[in-house]
Amino acid sequence: MSKKIFIGTDSGATSSKTAAVWENGEAVTRELQQQPTPAQNGTDAVVRGWIAGIENFLVNNQLPWAQVQGVGLAMPGPYKRYGVLDRTSNLPASFEGWDFHADYSRALARQAGRPIPLITGNDGNYGGVAEAQIARGKTKSSVMMLMPGSGLGAAYVGADGLSLDGHTLAGMEAGHMPVPLHLLGLTGKPFPCGCGKDWGCVEAYTTISGLPHLLAEKLLKFPGHELAKSTAPAREKVLSLRSLAQKGDALALEIFDFQARVMGLHVANLAMALDPGIVVIGGGLMDYGATTPEFRERYLRIIRETARPYLWPAQRDTIKIVPAVLGDLSQAIGAALVALYQSAAR
Repeated sequence: MSKKIFIGTDSGATSSKTAAVWENGEAVTRELQQQPTPAQNGTDAVVRGWIAGIENFLVNNQLPWAQVQGVGLAMPGPYKRYGVLDRTSNLPASFEGWDFHADYSRALARQAGRPIPLITGNDGNYGGVAEAQIARGKTKSSVMMLMPGSGLGAAYVGADGLSLDGHTLAGMEAGHMPVPLHLLGLTGKPFPCGCGKDWGCVEAYTTISGLPHLLAEKLLKFPGHELAKSTAPAREKVLSLRSLAQKGDALALEIFDFQARVMGLHVANLAMALDPGIVVIGGGLMDYGATTPEFRERYLRIIRETARPYLWPAQRDTIKIVPAVLGDLSQAIGAALVALYQSAAR
């Protein structure tokens, strides 16, 4: 009998990724497969892209549609309700109110010639599901994931392997909690955040979105730095910081050290409520292909050292803070795993 597979689609604002797991939860492959998300062409084009991603994946791995038993879709929020998109800053305004669950379900049924169960959820949450499966091994440890990139993805995965989604599907939007600015010696107006809150969101102090503000402040201390003299656009300057840090650039390291301190305080803050056994740190700063082992360990060490004094005594030597390992595949694999877990529960 052919082994069952469960497909995961990770739909980002610019690209979509496809992955799959076998019925035992192992990934079919860890080779990254992605294609553009043609959001500029409307919702129908996006759905066609998702289907094309599955078709390509099946062909590349010599698998038929008959083995596909379920599909998971990792989709950034916020949502109006399950499977229905709310207004998001990364997609066209016309996508607000889009019932992507219904449209994808119909497209899957047409392509497979039969209905295929589809589940959907927040992309950050699903990334946490995949990283938790690896980080916990054969234990039942609860796992919290924080993934700084252009924004701050966050997830909490319980002993059942599933993420905390929340009553309005906005559970673990932890990037938009306020930073304890007083502990960082910060005064003045908090950094702005794309979510609209003005209390100083953690996301603005730990991700690419806040780097222009941090860079502007640091250039006052390093007026002779190459970025102070550069005429490149601001975004190009901030995107160069990660590479500069790998070379030991003092300005870049100070910025990422600061972000690590903020992340450490955030880990401690969340640990008060969630008490995770393992904390996984992901995102571009943990990218094995773009950062050095020394840089990653420095970043993680500062997180650990900053969090430790604010943890409960029993947590200080039990909470493990570890790097993510799946990179760009985590959300697609997580979506596939949730489809598998939901199938097993039916």
